Amino acid sequence: MLGCGGGAKLRHSLTVASGFVENLCFSGIAYGWASLVFILKNDGYFSDLCDITANATDPGDIITLTGEHPRDKIIQSDCSGQDEQFSLVFTVASFSMNFLRFPLGFLFDRFGTMVTRLLATCLYTTGTLLITVSSPEQSALLFPAISCLITSGMLFYTTNAQVGNLFDSHRSTVISVYAGAFVSSAAVFLIVKFLYERGVSFHSSFLVLSVCSVIHVFRTFFLMPKTHIPYPLPDRYAYGVSCGGRRWKRGGERGEKEGGGERKGDVNAKYQKNAVLQKAESAPLQLQDKAVPSRPDQPERGKKPGHPSQFCVPWNGLIMDRHKGKPLAPGETKQEADLRSSSLSLFLTSLQCLLFYVCFSSPLLPLQYLTFILQVLNSAFIYGGHQAFLTIAFPGCHFGKLSGLITSLSAVVLLLQFPVLHLIREFLHGDPVYVNVGLTFLTLLTFIHPLHVHLHCHSLANQRRARAKQEVTNSGSKVTWNRLVGM
Repeated sequence: MLGCGGGAKLRHSLTVASGFVENLCFSGIAYGWASLVFILKNDGYFSDLCDITANATDPGDIITLTGEHPRDKIIQSDCSGQDEQFSLVFTVASFSMNFLRFPLGFLFDRFGTMVTRLLATCLYTTGTLLITVSSPEQSALLFPAISCLITSGMLFYTTNAQVGNLFDSHRSTVISVYAGAFVSSAAVFLIVKFLYERGVSFHSSFLVLSVCSVIHVFRTFFLMPKTHIPYPLPDRYAYGVSCGGRRWKRGGERGEKEGGGERKGDVNAKYQKNAVLQKAESAPLQLQDKAVPSRPDQPERGKKPGHPSQFCVPWNGLIMDRHKGKPLAPGETKQEADLRSSSLSLFLTSLQCLLFYVCFSSPLLPLQYLTFILQVLNSAFIYGGHQAFLTIAFPGCHFGKLSGLITSLSAVVLLLQFPVLHLIREFLHGDPVYVNVGLTFLTLLTFIHPLHVHLHCHSLANQRRARAKQEVTNSGSKVTWNRLVGM
């Protein structure tokens, strides 16, 4: 049985595998919004905003209906208002989730995994049911529905990030793979669209997704801890319901005290420096990833249902875990080794972001292919790498708050895209060159973070060598004194 007599490894394997499935199939489905919009527009959601008498100013907003012959035009309809409403649904949901991330992160740190996951399950079920019962006459239900889905998905991902603690030698890799699965789950709405085109009602598809809430409840009680998974993982650590429905309370509570003792407590000066630099670095990186000002003739980003960055995400985890299995330096702790290894990941993330801005600012068309590749790579490094770094550099009891604070800060930074776009259109006559150059120089500031981590690790190494040298000197002095006394 799970959790009984040597079943811990099996439980760990089921936890990480089911967590991957949960992230892949449920956590980030709201980011496939573009595929769902196709279905909703076809069913007439917000169709009352289409103006059949107005003169459309943008040819892309005009829907032309024809008779039997292609040249036989019947009517033209301006549906730009409908498109704006669909865009508003996702914008409201995204900003709601971003600004709620900090209080929800506090909830996770204070009340633990079970409470957070039960809340996420309720939000997920509410969101899917609202879409199931919605209709073109009740299009406004999409606002709370998508907000619930996107918030629940982020909560599922946050609680699953700690699963990496079960696998010390692959900790960052697990977190990065989960980030890739989270991004990939946008394809679920693409599958819903595929079924819709073949006659399956999307209401039926969302009813099935709603029933899948049973999976989340099962994982919450059987494959996840009540509080948190400590790091480093103590011996005989157990979690979940097992052995006739009994919960391993003593094992779990003892494990958290033993394994997480040195990581808990207030954030001291060392952690405060890392926190400030982590937030400062994440801001321009998130701006680059989500809201880089595009040229007027560029198609909008984010309209595709998926993103190929999920195939690159594990690379960052492998870089951060490359030192696992190697012997530690004399006096070096696991956390110091993890932090030293993460500096390369942070540097590569900043370097890719800088190269992206340089290529993006260039008018040379061949460089835009490289721009796309760098965009894919950098998205992968940002999502997985920053979560992994938080688990390494900060006490585990603050993971939810710090992760939420960074996400909320990113939402504030993303608001800058609107005045920046206004600046480009109204004052720079549609030419974003100066803005791109400014963002390129701003990206240089992100190199401060990996430099600080590298210098901090170098300082710790010097301190260890100094202590070792002092111990050798003291030992030699003691031997000399004993010899003199013996004479």
